[in-house]
Amino acid sequence: MRSFIWSTSLLVCFANALVLRAAEPSRPRVTPASTASQPIADARLAATRTRSERQSPLRLVDWVTPVAFPWPEDDLELGKPGGDEEEPKINYGPPANEPRKTLFQWSYGTTFSGGPPVDDDLQTDRPDFVEASTTVGKGVLQIESGYTYIRNNDPDDNSITHSAGEVLFRYGVLEDWLELRVGVFPFSQKQNVPSPSVTNSGLEDLYLGFKLGLTPQEGIWPEMALVPQMTVPTGHDSVTAGKTLAGVNWLYGWDVTDFIAIGASTQFNSAVDGGTSQRYTEWAQAVTINYNLAEKVGGYTEYFGFYPSGANTERVQHYADAGLTYRMTPDMQFDIRAGIGLNDASADYFVGTGYSIRIK
Repeated sequence: MRSFIWSTSLLVCFANALVLRAAEPSRPRVTPASTASQPIADARLAATRTRSERQSPLRLVDWVTPVAFPWPEDDLELGKPGGDEEEPKINYGPPANEPRKTLFQWSYGTTFSGGPPVDDDLQTDRPDFVEASTTVGKGVLQIESGYTYIRNNDPDDNSITHSAGEVLFRYGVLEDWLELRVGVFPFSQKQNVPSPSVTNSGLEDLYLGFKLGLTPQEGIWPEMALVPQMTVPTGHDSVTAGKTLAGVNWLYGWDVTDFIAIGASTQFNSAVDGGTSQRYTEWAQAVTINYNLAEKVGGYTEYFGFYPSGANTERVQHYADAGLTYRMTPDMQFDIRAGIGLNDASADYFVGTGYSIRIK
């Protein structure tokens, strides 16, 4: 019995030795001297192989974990965290060597455009009350002129006014987002009250200003411009304010679809009360809806009003008007318009026409 136990123990030990021998990794073979001399370049090339080509000295048993560890693609990238490539640099603002067309923009994106429509159909400040929220562009001269007939038949103001010429010069200077503005407005007015009737004619006060193209439209954020402006007392005695009057006009608008666009303006200007000759502030608000009726034909409907603040005799005025534009060429436009006063303090009605040209 004792001999049987010893025999069995020896057999188990021998079997265990065989199992351990089979599980032991094979030792590298010694290369014969005749084949051991390989070029140094081959050794360096082997050292630069990717980890996907070389076998790792440590192998995890598949049944322990199926997770594969991410290795860098190359040994030279071991200094980089995770072997990630550098992210490409993003350039914000306008393309290189191209000047900005507006003074600001709503975001750092470059997927939107704006500024003066130099290569498109011209955009004018007339015939509607809301002026364009774009500038004309550097080195571009735009001349806008027109005529307006104004009729008022109130007991204290029975008059007919002809505003002929209405010439506005717009010229882009320094950058695309800056333009200078000069306005010369001849007039002729027949005043029937108080009698006898009196007719005066001449020039209104000289208009000076400049327009800043602030932003292009980006989604719900509007295209905007700002117009610091003033009138200089150079006009006829019957219409001059006798003082330099300054103000600011803020313009903003949205292209909603290819057919419709919305524009608006908010402005305040110094004015002189006709009854007391004292200064006051006159606010003006306007909203216009523009329609692209055909390839060369456009239209608009509009509201605008004047709101005196601090005046003794001046009253609030409300108006509604509409008009059509026709572009004979991309650089020439003809327009007509008509409007009515919506309260007693306003003129009864007005009609007008105009012509604009752009010189690049």
